[in-house]
Amino acid sequence: MPKSNAHPPLILASSSPYRRLLLEKLGLPFHCASPDVNESRLPGEAPETLARRLAESKARALAADFPDHLVIGSDQVATVDERVLGKPGGREAAIEQLQLAAGKAVSFHTGLYVWNSREQRGLGDLDTTTVHFRPLTRRQIEAYVEREAPYDCAGGFKSESLGIVLFERIEGDDPNALVGLPLIRLVTLLQRFGVAVL
Repeated sequence: MPKSNAHPPLILASSSPYRRLLLEKLGLPFHCASPDVNESRLPGEAPETLARRLAESKARALAADFPDHLVIGSDQVATVDERVLGKPGGREAAIEQLQLAAGKAVSFHTGLYVWNSREQRGLGDLDTTTVHFRPLTRRQIEAYVEREAPYDCAGGFKSESLGIVLFERIEGDDPNALVGLPLIRLVTLLQRFGVAVL
């Protein structure tokens, strides 16, 4: 029997199509479920702590529904000049966020947590990727937003497509983390739960 069948089934605690596509890269069977989690930032909470807490909360929120599974939670928090950038949700907010980011370094903290509901234990990690944005005019930003409508993405761009033209360079360990799921760290956590990807 292949090792991949010996471990608990995988659940991705997310409704994000971007995270689903990333996890599909590993070639492991999994199902998606959307957790009900309050994503509000706590007073004085550091962005890194927020990303870690939300990733764990999302994974553990599904434990009762999936009592014999490995549940994967992930959450991303973007910051520029100590300001947290959320999902813009609309055109004007996306333009405003990209104007804040233009010519600056933006940090993307991606929390990751795997909860083994069979064993009642979990493991977490954090990936931080820094994106150095090009100086951008409002006209360039508007043209980008019109073409991609990145309203459901932290920071207001999609690095996996046209958003890459907004950058001068990226500093990080895993390009997948910027899209929302740090696969390199995930493989390491899954291995610790006996999941052999290869």
